[in-house]
Amino acid sequence: MSKQPKNLPTGFGWSQGKVAAQAHVGVPEGLFEEEHARNGFFGRTSHLYHRHPPTGWLRIEGETRPRAYAVTKLDGEDNGQPKNFLENSDCRLGISKISETMKVFARNIDGDEIRFIHEGSGILQTDYGDLVYRKGDYLVIPRGTTYRFLSQTQDTHLVIESASEVELPDRGMLGRHAQFDPMLIRVPELPAEARTDGKNSAGEYELHIKRDRKWTKVFYPFNPIDIAGWKGELTPWAINVDQIKPVTSPGYHLPPSVHTTFVMKNFVVCSFLPRPLESEPGAMKVPFYHRNIDFDEVLFYHSGNFFSREGISAGSVTFHPTGIHHGPHPNAAKNAENLTRTEEVAVMIDARNPLYPTTAASSVEFKEYAMSWRLDQKR
Repeated sequence: MSKQPKNLPTGFGWSQGKVAAQAHVGVPEGLFEEEHARNGFFGRTSHLYHRHPPTGWLRIEGETRPRAYAVTKLDGEDNGQPKNFLENSDCRLGISKISETMKVFARNIDGDEIRFIHEGSGILQTDYGDLVYRKGDYLVIPRGTTYRFLSQTQDTHLVIESASEVELPDRGMLGRHAQFDPMLIRVPELPAEARTDGKNSAGEYELHIKRDRKWTKVFYPFNPIDIAGWKGELTPWAINVDQIKPVTSPGYHLPPSVHTTFVMKNFVVCSFLPRPLESEPGAMKVPFYHRNIDFDEVLFYHSGNFFSREGISAGSVTFHPTGIHHGPHPNAAKNAENLTRTEEVAVMIDARNPLYPTTAASSVEFKEYAMSWRLDQKR
């Protein structure tokens, strides 16, 4: 975590030239505000006021560039497992597609899974019982849980695999009921009778265990999800985005980290949801320019009108690595002038360690995305 130099008092700072008295409010006419901050948006911070948009480059040569992918065009892997598009040692991001009941049972020893249901509905069978899911659900599946998806439609899942345990953030002065009441969390319900479904074509029950990205197959004469009861505090669980209440401010554009839903070691998952926009005169409505000093930023666009930029559709992902600017599309501020709320739903992943695109990602990349901030360019 960034710290103040020992010879400076906490909160000390300097100011030169034309600046806004309050960050993100009343930016001087003709200037473009950038937040240059450490440790996400919680460390030492300065605001820079540019004469030109920081994204107004002529071209980029090299790998550090904004990227975008049509990830829902990926097919996924067999048996409900994801096709990964970005990954590092802390997390892997992928797309899973399920069109029918999984033919085998699965157990992931490599990490916890967060599955965001972009499309589809059905039942998640687990050691702990059945969990009904629908579009817009977050499903949290702890490491080592045996599970099987019984899809009722064509499913598309954004899958976030975490090497560390999935936890909820500390809400601080907002209180533990902020964003969603823990009583809204849904947990599985055990079936009334023992399970007998799930046999493979040979009449056996087939369990696939993933460890170190390799699969082992175990065969049983009985359904491996044969639990008669359970108690404790570790279980799969679900919450739908329509039950999450975003934190808002009428007079100040809050940093994206205020929308954090899950916290893991070296990365977080945030939910951008329908909410009122800033209403006080001079308050910035669109995200400010920044250059991601300590975190790579990934956005999965689920639904609604993505007002901060043009040319992005549902099912797409933007990837903004550390070190290079991004911010609102050139028309975003004008388009938002008369808006009173945003209707977008998006999932953001901020990763402290660099994420790397997979070969699969390159097959669905929007190659000209980095030039989309120029008014004379199209994506």
